[in-house]
Amino acid sequence: MADFNKILTPGDYENGEINVVIEIPTGSNHKVEWNRELACFELDREEPTIFAKPCNYGFIPQTLDEDGDELDVLLVTDHPLPMGVFLKARVLGVMKFVDDGEVDDKIIAVPADDRNNGDMYRTIDDLPKQFIKQLNHHFDHYKDLKKPGSTEVKGFEGVEEAKKVIAEAILRWGK
Repeated sequence: MADFNKILTPGDYENGEINVVIEIPTGSNHKVEWNRELACFELDREEPTIFAKPCNYGFIPQTLDEDGDELDVLLVTDHPLPMGVFLKARVLGVMKFVDDGEVDDKIIAVPADDRNNGDMYRTIDDLPKQFIKQLNHHFDHYKDLKKPGSTEVKGFEGVEEAKKVIAEAILRWGK
């Protein structure tokens, strides 16, 4: 397996396009994370099935969020994508998120070439309101059985705020 942080860039985020590596497919309850030191995927834990991921979960290469991991991406597709796939994605916005006191924002994106949906998703406001509610509920509660109240969705913001979060994560990676 290739080291995604060596072969991929973050993408053309200033124009709203990022590279995303999928860690967890939609519907999975496996918490898989990219292990930067070993350059491979690692199963961190198995979550209760009631907390299966509501969308594909991945990261932007060559970025670091404030929690010390690559910047997370919630990638919306109609069907799950396999772990290890990378793609170009269109940034829609950002979910502002705190996990155990640490900022752990999640970029929300769709495939850059989404012919199935006619490329209709351009901003976070284009996503179904019910889906946003589901994301909010999932991330507010997915650790409740282990550590209740340790996660909090602070809100959802648009493309420009997402680009700022990505730019900061790229700067952190470079240090």
